Amino acid sequence: MNTNILNKKSFSINTFSFFKSLFQLMKPRVMSLVIFTCAVGLLTSPNKIPLFDSLICIFFVTIGAGAAGALNMWYEADLDKLMTRTCLRPIPTGKITKDQALTFGILLSIVSVIGLYYFSNFLSALLLFITIAFYVFVYTIWLKRKTPQNIVIGGASGALPPVIGWTIATNTLTLEPITFFLIIFYWTPSHFWALSLYKAKDYEKAKIPMLPITNGIEETKKKILVYSLFMLPIVIIPYYIGFVGEVFLTISLLLTLYYNYICYDLFKFKKNKFELKKAKKVFSYSIFYLFLLFVLFLIDQIIR
Repeated sequence: MNTNILNKKSFSINTFSFFKSLFQLMKPRVMSLVIFTCAVGLLTSPNKIPLFDSLICIFFVTIGAGAAGALNMWYEADLDKLMTRTCLRPIPTGKITKDQALTFGILLSIVSVIGLYYFSNFLSALLLFITIAFYVFVYTIWLKRKTPQNIVIGGASGALPPVIGWTIATNTLTLEPITFFLIIFYWTPSHFWALSLYKAKDYEKAKIPMLPITNGIEETKKKILVYSLFMLPIVIIPYYIGFVGEVFLTISLLLTLYYNYICYDLFKFKKNKFELKKAKKVFSYSIFYLFLLFVLFLIDQIIR
């Protein structure tokens, strides 16, 4: 009797651990960003759809993001085990096999695209398919191990969820959702290059050609500053096309100017002991910065 109880408990624990590992395979942090930006795209569109339809569509977009994450971990399992940032992921720790990750990623991809098509429209499903395919084939398989521009080009996949949110409600592509895309696309390089500065040893060990490895630290800091400056005209575009009002413009410019300042502060320090600390500051603020920009889109809609 006691043996049966112990076996049942052991089975329950193992089952829970397995499903937890599957969830980790989907990159929950990335999924949370996808949920948020997709929701902003949907909520700021001129068309309103029922709450249930909104939630179910965002769910399928999130599942699609999880599929891309799982396929990314499947392909990069050999690199993940070499890096301190990724060595505890499900495949390197043996909690999930590569075959399981591949099967899981393919199934999620199919379910997410078909589900979104059924509950929304062809355009949204097509964009979700492009997002998954671009992240897996263009960024993960083709670019990441070959060029330091991997994150610049690959960032396009991460910039599409708010566009998908917009098309779920409108079934059209206009200038407004393109501004979402541009914000995330031009934000991505400075965000990830800041990460690569203080994780340079990891990338060097895994032989991933991130910018600090191929072009050096000073060149990386220069490009971080340049891309942060690109954000100034980018945040003006939504106001210029009449998508947002003065509140968004004023606050977003202030947030961007501070981003420019801390990126310049990182750039001006030459081989200083505070360099890595400043890179972490840029990386941390960049996350907060992007979050606030998208919150401002929502606030602007409420005000107007």
